[in-house]
Amino acid sequence: AWVIKNNIKGIDIIAEDNHSVTVAVAGGEVWHDFVMYAVGKAWGGIENLALIPGTVGAAPMQNIGAYGVEVKDVIYSVTYFDLEQQAFFTLSNAACEFGYRDSIFKRLYKNKIIITSVTFVLKKNHKVNTSYGAIQEVLDQRGVAAPLIKDIAAAVVYIRQSKLPDPKVIGNAGSFFKNPVVPNAVLDTIRATYPSVPNYKVDDDHVKIPAGWLIEQRGWKGKKVGAVGVHDRQALVLVNVAQGSGQEIWDLSTAIIEDISTHFGIIL
Repeated sequence: AWVIKNNIKGIDIIAEDNHSVTVAVAGGEVWHDFVMYAVGKAWGGIENLALIPGTVGAAPMQNIGAYGVEVKDVIYSVTYFDLEQQAFFTLSNAACEFGYRDSIFKRLYKNKIIITSVTFVLKKNHKVNTSYGAIQEVLDQRGVAAPLIKDIAAAVVYIRQSKLPDPKVIGNAGSFFKNPVVPNAVLDTIRATYPSVPNYKVDDDHVKIPAGWLIEQRGWKGKKVGAVGVHDRQALVLVNVAQGSGQEIWDLSTAIIEDISTHFGIIL
């Protein structure tokens, strides 16, 4: 079987004014490299997504997100090569059907296209987002009262490096599970036993509960099962500690899913 790695490079400014810049980025560019390029130019909007592994072309696939920001917030359009029609097409942001860790590329276009370029609109007078996770805490520790884009990126990199394993040191696939979105009634049921369960409002009827919290409550954090296990600092991350197989990772994830389902009534 052939494996094709998209290694197309290039960052081109399409339009620019005093308020924003529209930039087309080739799909083979490393995502974090592009984030730091934008930070260096003081272009705002993706600094909260620093250090997410992968490429620019992969970013729209599951609408990558972290620390209160999703990539859909800054995507203008996505250009792809259709393998069947042997032609290039461009989709607007709306046509990409972005959702929480979801897009048309994970569904209708799965295994049918190659994303070759993504066009972003980034802001020059950007209002930074420090409200999610430990960003504000890190800024306070560093005595940063009026954070710039580069300060946010640095804080995010610091947090991610402190919580997440380096794939160069230990094999892992990043955050393995999606944070489940559940009806308010499910949250109320869990609250009866766990009054301090963390949750984030999605709409009037639903909340998002951190999957890592659920997994940690059931004692999986730091647990090793054969040659694989759950990271000891972030329960969302499954790690390969001793040449484990893909099947072992799959079996571990299945065991966790079944345990969370039985105990909390939530399917990860």
